[in-house]
Amino acid sequence: MTAAENVCYTLINVPMDSEPPSEISLKNDLEKGDVKLKTEALKKVIIMILNGEKLPGLLMTIIRFVLPLQDHTIKKLLLVFWEIVPKTTPDGRLLQEMILVCDAYRKDLQHPNEFIRGSTLRFLCKLKEAELLEPLMPAIRACLEHRHSYVRRNAVLAIYTIYRNFEHLIPDAPELIHDFLVNEKDASCKRNAFMMLIHADQDRALDYLSTCIDQVQTFGDILQLVIVELIYKVCHANPSERARFIRCIYNLLQSSSPAVKYEAAGTLVTLSSAPTAIKAAAQCYIDLIIKESDNNVKLIVLDRLIELKEHPSHERVLQDLVMDILRVLSTPDLEVRKKTLQLALDLVSSRNVEELVIVLKKEVIKTNNVTEHEDTDKYRQLLVRTLHSCSVRFPDMAANVIPVLMEFLSDNNEAAAADVLEFVREAIQRFDNLRPLIVEKMLEVFHAIKSVKIYRGALWILGEYCSTKEDIQSVMTEVRRSLGEIPIVESEIKKETGELKPEEEVSVGPAQKLVTEMGTYATQSALSSSRPAKKEEDRPPLRGFLLDGDFFVAASLATTLTKIALRYVSLVQEKKKQNSFIAEAMLLMATILHLGKSSLPKKPITDDDVDRISLCLKVLSECSPLMNDIFNKECRQSLSHMLSAKLEEERLSQKVSSGPRNRNVTVQPDDPISFMQLTAKNEMSSKEDQFQLSLLAAMGNTQRKEAADPLASKLNKVTQLTGFSDPVYAEAYVHVNQYDIVLDVLVVNQTSDTLQNCTLELATLGDLKLVEKPSPLTLAPHDFANIKANVKVASTENGIIFGNVVYDVSGAASDRNCVVLSDIHIDIMDYIQPASCTDAEFRQMWAEFEWENKVTVNTNIIDLNEYLQHILKSTNMKCLTPEKALSGYCGFMAANLYARSIFGEDALANVSIEKPIHLGPEAPVTGHIRIRAKSQGMALSLGDKINLSQKKTSL
Repeated sequence: MTAAENVCYTLINVPMDSEPPSEISLKNDLEKGDVKLKTEALKKVIIMILNGEKLPGLLMTIIRFVLPLQDHTIKKLLLVFWEIVPKTTPDGRLLQEMILVCDAYRKDLQHPNEFIRGSTLRFLCKLKEAELLEPLMPAIRACLEHRHSYVRRNAVLAIYTIYRNFEHLIPDAPELIHDFLVNEKDASCKRNAFMMLIHADQDRALDYLSTCIDQVQTFGDILQLVIVELIYKVCHANPSERARFIRCIYNLLQSSSPAVKYEAAGTLVTLSSAPTAIKAAAQCYIDLIIKESDNNVKLIVLDRLIELKEHPSHERVLQDLVMDILRVLSTPDLEVRKKTLQLALDLVSSRNVEELVIVLKKEVIKTNNVTEHEDTDKYRQLLVRTLHSCSVRFPDMAANVIPVLMEFLSDNNEAAAADVLEFVREAIQRFDNLRPLIVEKMLEVFHAIKSVKIYRGALWILGEYCSTKEDIQSVMTEVRRSLGEIPIVESEIKKETGELKPEEEVSVGPAQKLVTEMGTYATQSALSSSRPAKKEEDRPPLRGFLLDGDFFVAASLATTLTKIALRYVSLVQEKKKQNSFIAEAMLLMATILHLGKSSLPKKPITDDDVDRISLCLKVLSECSPLMNDIFNKECRQSLSHMLSAKLEEERLSQKVSSGPRNRNVTVQPDDPISFMQLTAKNEMSSKEDQFQLSLLAAMGNTQRKEAADPLASKLNKVTQLTGFSDPVYAEAYVHVNQYDIVLDVLVVNQTSDTLQNCTLELATLGDLKLVEKPSPLTLAPHDFANIKANVKVASTENGIIFGNVVYDVSGAASDRNCVVLSDIHIDIMDYIQPASCTDAEFRQMWAEFEWENKVTVNTNIIDLNEYLQHILKSTNMKCLTPEKALSGYCGFMAANLYARSIFGEDALANVSIEKPIHLGPEAPVTGHIRIRAKSQGMALSLGDKINLSQKKTSL
């Protein structure tokens, strides 16, 4: 057994800068120094022993001069010292000196001070020598009756560890602790005693629980938690005990401690699948989410609710609790709200959709004009999308939702308004009966729309779906109202040449500086530039967009006017009215063209927009049936195709996300029926231990799902660090947890010499930080040892761990020997997971992120789709571009990819590739991949990963 493998429970961080003191100076300090000097010397001795020094000469000095002292600090340090010091001779016999130490601890166990008694009992839990413990047993037993609870609870722990390791020293421990438990009043002592009985003698623990099962609610939370664990284990091992204890679990759901409620709810779900049990557990979870202030707790408990929903038979029970789940929306955290809305949407049914919509409508109205929280806009978007989904799944609800949402078309937040517009466009296409209502509402809010993008969309909807003469007239009225006085150029010139109201003239200001900026109309441009804010507000919206130089909206207006004019002609038979309407539409287009060519707008009209408006003018002047068909039928068919493709895409993605689990519970004719009363013990125990799982999760040792795959063995992650012919062979297994990396390094001495002070020295590159320095160890000839090193991860990027193994050869006069290790590359793929986002979010992030990395495609793959799949596989990213858009073959391809790291960082990529036809069918794919991320490290690391894995390796 090497020095590093000796049992030690206390690790002390050691500063390695100073030279270690000599044994003689330490001996001197321990003998002759005052208490302060002795304390310092004892600390140095402890550190030196932890670092592998033996110091056998100091043992008797410490027993003679330090052990009798009553100073509390020295007593604490001595406990650490006796824990780590070698207590046996090389042949395994106990050192004679330890008898003196044992006597000193017998006195400490009878000390009047409860702190000294308690800390001595804690120390005894760590002793592994039965000869040392045997004389202390009567004193340990006596401590069970001490007046102070600190001593009693540590006495229970000491008895438990001694009983577990050396049962012959205290064979009656379970009986002793059971009697102690019956008479004990202190919660922490009862908890420790009950814990011991669970592990040492479960039947006694159950007997005790049976006697006090009705008083369980009055116990302290730490004892309640242990009781829940016992009931869980007993009921899973022996299902017939359920009836006896399930009432107790129900009672514990009412506990005042959130931890007890959480564990009791989790246990109840595993013990019973009865609807009442599931409902009680779900109610308890919802209660916890609402009452707990910590967002992390809320998210963890929400995940448990989502797990409950995944079970088909539980879903029906949770559907009745949708309204309770929606109470969680009172939490201001966006992530919690997002999960809650998604859960509510998954649970919504025709029975509760109406109530859900009422609550969501109230929430939407609450967010109106609320600016104190930065996430209000995003929350409103979430609500709009949820209402959208409800309306698509339950068309009856659309009539209730639309009037509320239409108000938000005039919202300042363009993203939320765009979501509403998308919803309205889908609703008006799908639900014929709602068209009059939507058109009416749209005309009401049309004049208040502030964003040009939303204005364009609203124009398109009005132009496409106004089918009555009155609606068409209303649209024209609204457009005229939004455009202001026409002809625009003349009215603007008139305004700015002096035909102004007196109060407006006052605010003109000096014009000299601005003459050259706009060109021809010197005075006008000066005035328009210095127009007061009030005047800007008074300007009609469409006129404002045009004067700002946004003529794309003009092209959209031209199409709308053409559609409604052609429709008006087919509806109204009077030639005079037809001509009058068409002339008005043409006048509007002509005046906009005139404005675009003048120098009044901030930017001149583009050639594309001129072509579009001119084309619309030509169509109106000829009014041919073919054009009527194109404008009034083909456009709507295109929208219909797009919506049906989108719906199909959503259905497919839902199927993929739900996986093999079918939402409808189907029972095959030959499926066995399981009766709880007849279930064998071993069948019940096959389930995973919930308490073990939660403990592992808390320690960050959760087993990844892929570990179930026999091919994904640990051996695949072993990195060889040195060569087989090196004097020291080393290899490392790299285990990546969420925020840290554990290196398990195997070091083998391949020489016939004893290697002393063999140390693994590591250093890191990138956002990695070494947490602790591995301790040096001594390796016998051809011996091996395992060394663990922890590395903290700060962000998502590739990192490198490098270093060497240094050692001394015993008896050699030469300097320290060194073996350089190979680098360990920490792969970014361990942190990146595929994720989804909407197109709007992708574009927003693409615009915001400041780091871009452009990677040139250099591959031997000759098929575009195959290359895309290869990139997706090697980068762990998800393709956001729908399959329909990528299907077919046209020689080029563009796709958006997205992934999120476990740290919550986003990574975006755009793949633009083509197949150079002129180079023949065997030519490889060419193009670029642009990566964008918030941090430089992520953008560069992803680029490196793509570069490394571009070429397909031939198998």
